[in-house]
Amino acid sequence: MRKAEIRRKTAETDIFLKLDLDGSGQAVIDTGVGFLDHMLTLFAVHGRFDLEVKCTGDTYVDDHHSVEDIGICLGQAFAEALGDKKGITRYGNMILPMDEALILTAVDISGRACLNFDLELKRRKVGTFDTELVEEFWTAFTRCSGVCLHLKQLDGKNTHHIIEGAFKSAARSLRAAVRIDSAYADEIPSSKGVL
Repeated sequence: MRKAEIRRKTAETDIFLKLDLDGSGQAVIDTGVGFLDHMLTLFAVHGRFDLEVKCTGDTYVDDHHSVEDIGICLGQAFAEALGDKKGITRYGNMILPMDEALILTAVDISGRACLNFDLELKRRKVGTFDTELVEEFWTAFTRCSGVCLHLKQLDGKNTHHIIEGAFKSAARSLRAAVRIDSAYADEIPSSKGVL
């Protein structure tokens, strides 16, 4: 049962997050940040993860605390749901076109948090969403999941398309990486014997 439930309550946010790595892409998302709701729905659908997120945050200040803390919770949920990582494929990658944008992602579920964020987001905002929060989200996710994630823009001009392509591509890379590999069904996919 590769599932996790995370509850996080601070002076800034109150979050409930539920994740099933072996789901069908069902998403129930209410973060208080419309653009993030859209991205997390795409993430669930393209990763085939069942994902539920409810966040009440201090969005009257701005969206930063909610976005970052949801990244933290999603990362914690991945780490918990993966457990000892026995049998996982471990690696995944995707080059994903989103209209004129072309996004490469590569994932290593290594236990060593690393983010290589190489997206050129020329607009400061998409709607009311601060685009600098995309990096904050993925930084929080990688730190708390122990995942190495490369996000690289190969082409693109439209900021919405670039961000959407990144979430879809990352989801598909993670989907490949968490998949159980029958060749490693009872093994940790590492020469060290631990991830």
